Amino acid sequence: MTNEDIWGYRDDCGYATGTDLTGFKVEASDGNVGKVDEHSDEAGTGYLVVDTGVWIFGKHVLLPASTIQRIDHANEIVHVSRTKDQIKHAPEFEREKQPRDPTYLEQFAKYYGMPHM
Repeated sequence: MTNEDIWGYRDDCGYATGTDLTGFKVEASDGNVGKVDEHSDEAGTGYLVVDTGVWIFGKHVLLPASTIQRIDHANEIVHVSRTKDQIKHAPEFEREKQPRDPTYLEQFAKYYGMPHM
């Protein structure tokens, strides 16, 4: 899997460049996990930052764009291909770190079982 595959939006997920997903609900394969706090569609570093709210005490997690299965624009829901447990145990997103830094992104790529490069 290439870097673009990991951090790129899948062609069949319903994402169009420039679409604002902020505020959309995020559904894991086994239920709701929170809402999109921010996202990027920059080439090679597409991701969602999910605010899990009270579910796991306000943790923010980063999901590579390739984890998005589909986007329900009408109901503002992003469906991802990970379980609630996988998301709960993901490394916490740290705002002070640079999300475009390959070494920072590598920890997420490894966690989600994807080679970074």
